[in-house]
Amino acid sequence: MAQGTSKGQRLTPAGRRVLDAASDLFYREGIHAVGVDALAAAAGVTKKTLYACFGSKDALVASYLRERDQRWRAFLTEGLAEHADSPRTALAASFDVLQEWMDREDPRGCGFVNALAELPSPQHPGHAAVLEQKRWLLGFLTDLATAAGLTEPAALAETLLLLHEGAVVTRTTGSVPDATRRARSVAETLVASAAGAE
Repeated sequence: MAQGTSKGQRLTPAGRRVLDAASDLFYREGIHAVGVDALAAAAGVTKKTLYACFGSKDALVASYLRERDQRWRAFLTEGLAEHADSPRTALAASFDVLQEWMDREDPRGCGFVNALAELPSPQHPGHAAVLEQKRWLLGFLTDLATAAGLTEPAALAETLLLLHEGAVVTRTTGSVPDATRRARSVAETLVASAAGAE
């Protein structure tokens, strides 16, 4: 897990409490709904301390998103080490890990997509953090598809990313309760097809 701010500085104990409080409140209640006063109170610090640690609420938002991203990356890679024995099986197993993440971490849907809806300006540092997370996942899936020797790995990875994102949204809305399992099934078919086309 990240131990520093978005600038890469190590957090003080007070900064750690602020970031923990922000991570909970921003995800649970929304970024705009949570003010600096509420953040400081939840962390047991003054507003002055909060600003000394992060500089601004915008920077705190970016730190929250980057730390969540690092947690997701670690969760995915460690989960795949347990669920998969090859890059090819990892592509399908990524949906199993996604299901576990959603069960534990995403009761309100994807924290990055939720944040992006609140941060439409590309100039907001949190906006950039969301895009970095999605680009990383696309790159990760592309690397797996390439390592598996599948045909057109970049195109396959893009489709698998669509399935990942769609599964999260449809599961969160309840429109497709078994969305992750069904997305996994489609992914397995696509991976098998890409392997057969070699």
